[in-house]
Amino acid sequence: MLDSSERSDTWRRAFRPELRAEAIGLAFQGWSVLPGTYPTANGWFGRDGMEADGPRPVHADWQDRIGTDAEQVATWWAGKPYSLLLATGAGVDAIEVDGDLGRRAARVLRTLGFPVPIAATPESRWLFFTRSGGTLHHDLSDHDVTLRAEGDWIALPPSPVQHGVVHWRVKPEVCSWVLPPSRFVQDALLEAVDAPESTLVSAFVAAD
Repeated sequence: MLDSSERSDTWRRAFRPELRAEAIGLAFQGWSVLPGTYPTANGWFGRDGMEADGPRPVHADWQDRIGTDAEQVATWWAGKPYSLLLATGAGVDAIEVDGDLGRRAARVLRTLGFPVPIAATPESRWLFFTRSGGTLHHDLSDHDVTLRAEGDWIALPPSPVQHGVVHWRVKPEVCSWVLPPSRFVQDALLEAVDAPESTLVSAFVAAD
């Protein structure tokens, strides 16, 4: 019978093809993906076999690897189930919010009829993907909102994290890989912050 560490290793090996396929597909669409550290039974496996507080880029020179083509990206996941990271600020940014505000903003966007790629973590953090550029509106800084832009990275689905797996709430294919400007999503967040929950629920039902 397999112990917990052996089961974990088996699961990671089985998951590697899915991570690799997703990385290749995103790279073909121009998303700057990178291999990241991944959890093991004894911690996070990182660069040169050392543990890391991850996920974080495996390569120390990760910023020099931004924009790597899909063929090279495929080789990164040939042997290990690295986490799938996105280098933000290189065409794609992400706005990170808590789950409650994320759900409210998603309802606003749905009523407007403009789907936006959204990912979520097991820790109930939501990530709204936008075109790179712009700064965070000052009124959002008091609502646990973070703009992940140049010099940063985030974990993409289906990366394993501490308590589960990052997953898509809205896949990029839904909006034909067309990303909105950052301000568009920020305006939806501001509306979600200000609007009563009952108003959002009514709008959400009406949109159905």
